[in-house]
Amino acid sequence: MTGLVNVLRLNDFAEQLKLSDPRTRLDPWLLGPVITLLAIGVVMVASSSMPFAEDHMKGNEFYFLIRHCVYLSIAIVAAIMTLQLDTRFWQENGPKFLVLGIVLLVAVLVIGREVNGSKRWIGVGPLTVQPAELMKFFLVIYLAGYLVRRSDELQTQIRGFMKPLVVIGLVVAFLLLQPDFGTSAVIVATALAMMFLAGARLWQFITLTVFVGIVMGLVAWQEPYRMKRLTSFLDPWADQFGSGYQLVQSLIAFGRGDWFGVGLGNSVQKLSYLPEAHTDFVFAVFAEEFGFVGVLLVISLFAIIFWKALSIGRRALKMEHHFAAYMSYGIGFWLSLQALINIGVASGSLPTKGLTLPFISYGGNSLIVSCVAMAVLLRVDFEVRRKEHEFSKAKSGYRQKSRGGHS
Repeated sequence: MTGLVNVLRLNDFAEQLKLSDPRTRLDPWLLGPVITLLAIGVVMVASSSMPFAEDHMKGNEFYFLIRHCVYLSIAIVAAIMTLQLDTRFWQENGPKFLVLGIVLLVAVLVIGREVNGSKRWIGVGPLTVQPAELMKFFLVIYLAGYLVRRSDELQTQIRGFMKPLVVIGLVVAFLLLQPDFGTSAVIVATALAMMFLAGARLWQFITLTVFVGIVMGLVAWQEPYRMKRLTSFLDPWADQFGSGYQLVQSLIAFGRGDWFGVGLGNSVQKLSYLPEAHTDFVFAVFAEEFGFVGVLLVISLFAIIFWKALSIGRRALKMEHHFAAYMSYGIGFWLSLQALINIGVASGSLPTKGLTLPFISYGGNSLIVSCVAMAVLLRVDFEVRRKEHEFSKAKSGYRQKSRGGHS
């Protein structure tokens, strides 16, 4: 109820924000890259989906573009509403969100909609909910709260390091049952990064990283289709019309892009060569149409977001806002890792994982959750700027008072 009241207090927040004040306005170096990526997403979904939509959606070539724009509208509204919530809301409700996420992961295994052999979606009227996307965000919130509550235990006792791993292991187990190997990898890597930055001992971090690597390798080895993905990634041309087909077509798209691309809308690979190019492999079409220069631009935008997330986290720590700091670190690592994996898969540098490219790929759940996460990061930055301003004013007042006393 408290969160709902805060959401409805739009005028109060607008008054607090004071966009004309550079000390409290939203950071353009964070907001700018996100808006640019969203704009690129709309353009690329339109460009890459039209041939597929015309063939499979009764001639409605704008089918996926219209849906993407609807999702984007929902995402923007959700982000604006999220921006009203201070970080205490997330800290107080982190365990509740974790429980909700686990319930949804169980529910999707029971009543989920199966697509291409995977149960990852729950139908809610005309829309679908993908619990895995929500779980990334929920786990970052929960783990940030745990790192604040158990900071000393994490840094001094092995059980403080092991407790969150039990929760992470449970979440990963449910994800692998869907199966969703890519999301599992992102969640584990993000959690390890957050724990390391919170002060986990180096030997614990290295030991667990090696252990997780071995477990993930065994999981991949036990499933024939995962091993086929690995082997096709190493040499996609060995079975270019079978298991390596999608990667081969993606590599052709990259090759055709050259330095400056073939031009917007002129991609050949999206013409039924690259399957469902508007989802996981939208970056391949982008590389074909905009070339190396376009690829470098998108990577730079994600690098700026990652740098800003770490910078905001570091400043939050200086202001002793530890929960906000760890949450910022988690959001930065999660979105950057997912982007890195998607780009790596599309370029043939990593095995196929089935992860969307944040802000760009077609997919309502990913788009909404990513925008909400960015709103949380912007809110943290706003709160940190406000605290820094208050601290600066208090320090200036103290100096003036001291000078007055000496005179």
